[in-house]
Amino acid sequence: MASPASEAASGSHIVLVHGACHGGWSWFKVATRLRSAGHRVSTPDLAASGVDPTPLCEVPTFRDYTKPLLDLLESLPAGEKVILVGHSLGGISVALASEMFPEKVAAAVFLAGFMPDHSSPPSYVLDKFVEGRTLDWMDTEFKPQDPEGKLPTSMLFGPLVTRASFYQLCSPEDLTLGRSLMRVGSMFVEDLRLQQPYTEAGYGSVRKVYIVCKEDHAIVERFQRWMIENYPVDEVKEIDGADHMALLSKPAELARCLADIAETYA
Repeated sequence: MASPASEAASGSHIVLVHGACHGGWSWFKVATRLRSAGHRVSTPDLAASGVDPTPLCEVPTFRDYTKPLLDLLESLPAGEKVILVGHSLGGISVALASEMFPEKVAAAVFLAGFMPDHSSPPSYVLDKFVEGRTLDWMDTEFKPQDPEGKLPTSMLFGPLVTRASFYQLCSPEDLTLGRSLMRVGSMFVEDLRLQQPYTEAGYGSVRKVYIVCKEDHAIVERFQRWMIENYPVDEVKEIDGADHMALLSKPAELARCLADIAETYA
């Protein structure tokens, strides 16, 4: 029987990137399962998220928001590659990281995630999402951060939209946890509209997998499929009975899915 140390050495390094208003804490069920299976797992808090002490007003750009992830990839030893997983808005953070460090990403995985292409500004999929009106924002609070409008609009999901559209298949305990730990965030659409498309040589060169959450009421399946049609990937996987927070409602299925991806691409 292999020792725990040798099992860890044989596993992949999987980096799990949270969505808007959440933090690395949201991956606790999946991270536990992947580590038990011998993988090395990182769950960074992006700026002004989770336990990161930075206030949102000091995070003016999407790159500033993603900096903890970029720092993690930059710190990797030469030759090490990771499986990079982005949930929801975390998909665009994964795309930016893949653009900057394509040689360090074995595969970019989008879990019901916003997935930009490399011919449009990274805001394109967010703009299409809002235009499509597939999500009733209900009691989500959108507020300007400054009178001049120089900072991105802030966003915080309210209890109604959280329960109905994000956590509808999660346990009451997970809903309570999520509501307790959510922080004010942003979609950074204003900044992302100013950015050039990611490149074919960078982000475009990285292998990609999309994981469709079939019962997602936030980024609905139809929009997930549209993103895949807009920017075809190497592989599409599905999780039946998964709401937007599959990392909480279907952790065992998601962990197995990610372990399979790691085995294939790492």
